[in-house]
Amino acid sequence: MLNSGRLRLLSLLETLGTVRAVAETLHLSASTVSQQLAVLETETRCRLIERAGRRVRLTPAGVLLARRGREILDQMAEAEAELHALNDEPIGTVRLGTFQSAIHTLAVPAATRLATTHPRLHLELIELEPHEGGPALRSGEADVIVTTTDYAGLSWDADLEITPLGTDPIVLVLPRDHPLSGRTTVNLAACAEETWACDRPRSYMADLTVRLCRESGFEPRVACRFSNYLMLLQHVASGRSIALLPALAITPDHAVVTRGLSTPVHRNIAIAVRRGTTRRAAVSAVVAALRDHPEIPALSAPGQRNQRDQHPARDR
Repeated sequence: MLNSGRLRLLSLLETLGTVRAVAETLHLSASTVSQQLAVLETETRCRLIERAGRRVRLTPAGVLLARRGREILDQMAEAEAELHALNDEPIGTVRLGTFQSAIHTLAVPAATRLATTHPRLHLELIELEPHEGGPALRSGEADVIVTTTDYAGLSWDADLEITPLGTDPIVLVLPRDHPLSGRTTVNLAACAEETWACDRPRSYMADLTVRLCRESGFEPRVACRFSNYLMLLQHVASGRSIALLPALAITPDHAVVTRGLSTPVHRNIAIAVRRGTTRRAAVSAVVAALRDHPEIPALSAPGQRNQRDQHPARDR
């Protein structure tokens, strides 16, 4: 009989690529992971893994079982929830991954509403930037993600179900007394001599900032890199930098001003789940709560795009 724990190890190996990465994710030793995968090969009577130099890779049988394994694990979670709630009450734990600027604007309000409407559903929030959300969703570390479909590093295959939420403009963030704050919109070329605050290297916003600055004819001079937007905004408020951020990240309590770009840019926000998992009542309830977000000025509903939406923020 197939063991669910060993199936999860194989699925993670396909997603993460190395035994060491699987071991670190699950807080196990690499030898334990290798031993359990060897047991799985014995149970299935199939060669699932082969060596490729110093690394390992999945055989065709291993790839097949890893992908079927994810489906089996999802079905087991669905069956467990159904057994605990024959009246279709959403129950159990759902792990929701979302990028930083949507945590307090989308995820926390959804969690608050679910705590009232479905008290037996436990929502676990995980901060996952767009480059992290896709792998976490496919590996089973997250059940639902809020992400941007503009991130080129995430493959939108048929194994994912996508629900559009709306568009979020990218804005220029300035200290309140900055000379450019008197303008309605700003051409980024006017910022060539400025000092910038940025997100972590290779993150969605860091890559987007570099691309847009280069398209405007200059290389940004970066003063700091913070994954925490609060720290980044405090740096801008102090007068030591400017930044490009999603409008969702800015709230009125920050001592900064925002200005639109003369060539408008936006990102497309969406919910993603593994195909078929919305049949699980708890996952379906979380998706519904996210779609039922209160009116957020920065987030335009799909089909209600305005001038901001003519130049999507796509990684090229």
